[in-house]
Amino acid sequence: MKKQRNNYRRPEAGRTGSPRGQGQKAAGGGKGNRGGRGEASSASLPPRGRAAVAAERPVSARPVGRAGSRASEAALAGLPVVKNDEVVIDIIGMNHDGEGVGRVEGYTLFVAGALPGEKARVKVLKTKKQYGYAKLLDVVEASPDRVAAPCPIYDKCGGCQLQHLSYDAQLAWKRQHVVDVLERIGKLRVAEGAPGTGAPAAGGSGDAGAAAGAAAADADRRAVVVRPTIGMATPWRYRNKAQVPVGVVDGALVGGFYARGSHRIIDMETCLIQHESNDEVIRRVKAIGRRLGITAYDEETGQGLLRHVVVKVGFRTGEMMLVLVTNGDRIPREDEWIAAIREELPSVVSICQNVNTRQTNVIFGDVTRVLWGREVIYDYIGDVKFAISARSFYQVNPIQTEVLYGKTVEYAGLTGQETVIDAYCGIGTISLFLAQHAKRVYGVEIVKEAIEDARVNAQLNGMEHVTFEVGASEDVIPAWKEQGIEADVIVVDPPRKGCDPRLLETILEMKPERVVYVSCNPATLARDLRILEDGGYRTVEVTPVDMFPHSVHVECTVRLERKDTAK
Repeated sequence: MKKQRNNYRRPEAGRTGSPRGQGQKAAGGGKGNRGGRGEASSASLPPRGRAAVAAERPVSARPVGRAGSRASEAALAGLPVVKNDEVVIDIIGMNHDGEGVGRVEGYTLFVAGALPGEKARVKVLKTKKQYGYAKLLDVVEASPDRVAAPCPIYDKCGGCQLQHLSYDAQLAWKRQHVVDVLERIGKLRVAEGAPGTGAPAAGGSGDAGAAAGAAAADADRRAVVVRPTIGMATPWRYRNKAQVPVGVVDGALVGGFYARGSHRIIDMETCLIQHESNDEVIRRVKAIGRRLGITAYDEETGQGLLRHVVVKVGFRTGEMMLVLVTNGDRIPREDEWIAAIREELPSVVSICQNVNTRQTNVIFGDVTRVLWGREVIYDYIGDVKFAISARSFYQVNPIQTEVLYGKTVEYAGLTGQETVIDAYCGIGTISLFLAQHAKRVYGVEIVKEAIEDARVNAQLNGMEHVTFEVGASEDVIPAWKEQGIEADVIVVDPPRKGCDPRLLETILEMKPERVVYVSCNPATLARDLRILEDGGYRTVEVTPVDMFPHSVHVECTVRLERKDTAK
């Protein structure tokens, strides 16, 4: 059957170079971690939904009770709708922000909370020349994939975007999103009937789809196989780190997440994607702060002490770290703080203070000190042990990280005799995972503190065949080559902005047998794959992994082979 696909992208939107969503920016749905709207193509739901809402069909849209003055305003603007108009529209797709896409006489409206296949009554909030935004007022005809969001503050908090979409449909949408971007930006041909096409189960693949995909890939060596998105058996309570902004509401200290599109704090008592222990620590710390009269930081005035509460938990070890981010060095009643936390939260083995006096939405400042306990906590990814400090970047979903890294090792094709280079190695998580199967591993990272952590982690695991170096990959890797270091495999795991062009040039000059690309942004992934394809590599297979269920984010791992040696 011929594929149907809805490729919606916002006109005039450009890519961004923002860091990862789970990086050092403010948490939640506020300005801190919202991705650029033009980074990716939009994608439809799985084939069942796409067939019902194909882009070519006419879209019915009728104004509901438009006033005469607004009709005149619309005519003058040359648009079919203006602000405050109410219309009933068919939702024919979903963009990469998770917003429903509808049209009024060819004019595109983006509607948060609407799903493909639905008929919805909406109110126009804002219009631009080629597209606008509308608020969902009522679902006239619901999608069969719509579910009731279990989170009590889902309509306010910006942390999740897809709780109203069934999990099977989320996984299928994420795969289709990757396919659309690879084809539109990367100009890659994706195998028709690729394994798992239309199979919504987590990690599942229908026998018929798998056979068709394998046959298609054999018939056309240029076609890329995109596997089904690997999801979680239980897609809740998966985050090992909480970064909670603190403020004052009605005179009381509160902490939670930012409301969508703002820096207004929504107080939170529980978060269904956070580890239960993180919820407990945050609740207790807020209560202790209220008892001790601790003031909350005010973004507008720059006054107040407590800015963020950061909590980390080791899923395997149960060890917890608490970081109090403060607007100043001195913590009033510090001893009482520590005593209360130790008494009420015995699982906390490390209490730290980070000082950030800058007026910025970046969470951490430069100075961190241990108030009580250890400097690090420990956790495992597979059989590899990691020391995690207050500032360490560590994947927030350890369950899916093991899945992602396992697929990365598979794509690297390691037999124990290979030399591997890991660019953007961070604290060595992928490097050490690869080192279990490789003869030699070299990791490079531009952040000095991350390399210090990586070396500690290598020693912690007795891995003497791993070398880490500080610097830019595009500078360090050529220097290694001059020293006689030749890589059989190069692994890259860049931030959202993708690989530096000079690194891609370096890879093409090094000519490793295989490249494995781990991506947190399908748009920049597609851009970089096009460059590698033009330079002599073939994209063989892509596996999306759902690292952040109920959000629009999707990670991928990709296997590339040199065209002149590919079997």
